[in-house]
Amino acid sequence: MKLPESYKLEMKKILKADEEYKKFMLCYKSPPYKGIRINTLKINEEKFKKVFNFKIEKSKFSKNSYYIKENIDSIGNLPLHHAGAFYVQEPSATSAVTILAPQPGEKILDLCAAPGGKSTQIAAELNGKGLLWSNEIIKNRAQILLSNIERMGIRNAVVSSCALDILCSKLSCFFDKVLVDAPCSGEGMFRKNPLSINEWSIERVKICAKRQRDILNFAAKTLKENGVMVYSTCTFSLEENEQAVYYFLNENPDFELEKINCNFGRPAFNIRMGNGLINTCNAIRIFPQDGGEGHFIAKFRRKYLNYKNSNKFNYKSKKVRENNIGLKLFSELFNEYPYGKIMQIGENIAILPDDLPNTIGLNVLRAGVLLAKIKKDSLVPEHSVYMAAKPNEIKLKVNFSSSSPEVLAYLKGEELPFSANINGYVGICVDGVVTGYAKAVGGRLKNKYPKGLRLL
Repeated sequence: MKLPESYKLEMKKILKADEEYKKFMLCYKSPPYKGIRINTLKINEEKFKKVFNFKIEKSKFSKNSYYIKENIDSIGNLPLHHAGAFYVQEPSATSAVTILAPQPGEKILDLCAAPGGKSTQIAAELNGKGLLWSNEIIKNRAQILLSNIERMGIRNAVVSSCALDILCSKLSCFFDKVLVDAPCSGEGMFRKNPLSINEWSIERVKICAKRQRDILNFAAKTLKENGVMVYSTCTFSLEENEQAVYYFLNENPDFELEKINCNFGRPAFNIRMGNGLINTCNAIRIFPQDGGEGHFIAKFRRKYLNYKNSNKFNYKSKKVRENNIGLKLFSELFNEYPYGKIMQIGENIAILPDDLPNTIGLNVLRAGVLLAKIKKDSLVPEHSVYMAAKPNEIKLKVNFSSSSPEVLAYLKGEELPFSANINGYVGICVDGVVTGYAKAVGGRLKNKYPKGLRLL
């Protein structure tokens, strides 16, 4: 792996000690860390270990993250991945959410959320209680984010693709916690993706640093008094990390930097800027020699605020209205009472999460879970509502082993034989994890697995 000389010089300045620099450079001769995170919304650790066919090793970065062997490829094609039982995620990437420490019932914003690793980790910690708002300004990346939110069975999320100034202004003082996993120069990605080295330059570092300052200032508006904001990057430069903390605190006196206490990483560097010294070593850094590809994490708390915001969702909007037919369909498919208010939005029927703020003008791609689509005079269930269901909640279901030919056939979009005595919609489970649904008609299961998700 050929690294730019200017990058090596910058890292030598940052690490200072020759021995530490040598350890860092030696890491580039080793393969990158690979990992997964178990999705506890769909499966617990004990059961996952019984049905997952690869060796995993616990990581210290979060309670559900694990290392996997570097020679495991195409893990995204596994039936359990399609089912949302796990997320492919380098272990140290889970550290920021560990520091954020989401609690059930909280309202949390993930401001730079695609592809969804940290959002889905937050959702697992919320465990269906509270509200997760995940935003990604780049539309095609926002669609990937939405797909992962759906795959992981998340009921209480909003996915948007909104400009940050608009979003943060309209949702001012609304959230208990905010995660800013900022776009960065990606130095921590070099081992994983050597092609990213070609995009690196000192000029790009400076451009990223300016953008990160703007993002932090926008994000700050959305926090309640005493709310927590976690800032993270997967890069090593001082400009994008410690200096970003310094500038943010100088520009936002209503915030303070809290000391992070954890069993991973190392204290960030203390830097002197202008006439003052801010204790930026209260943040933490993770280098490859610390067991992860690379992360910087800072934790801020809002000490006070000067204004309040009232943003209530308006169910009387012309575009959104209650739908009793949707409730009837839900009752036909599931044993449980709906976990949110069933509303019609255009041609879609959705189950909206509680505590939803006014979403008008925020380019929301989805709020909550899609229950059904209106087609002529009937309702057709959506893949989303089954992915958000637990097996015991589904009235009609069938379970296959992840190694069975039936599962592979289903994921390829093929029909399956079924009991001729049963007709109706049937949940499809893989090792007890809901993966989608089909329609039983005349002894066959007509496949409803979305075409864009199918195995080729």
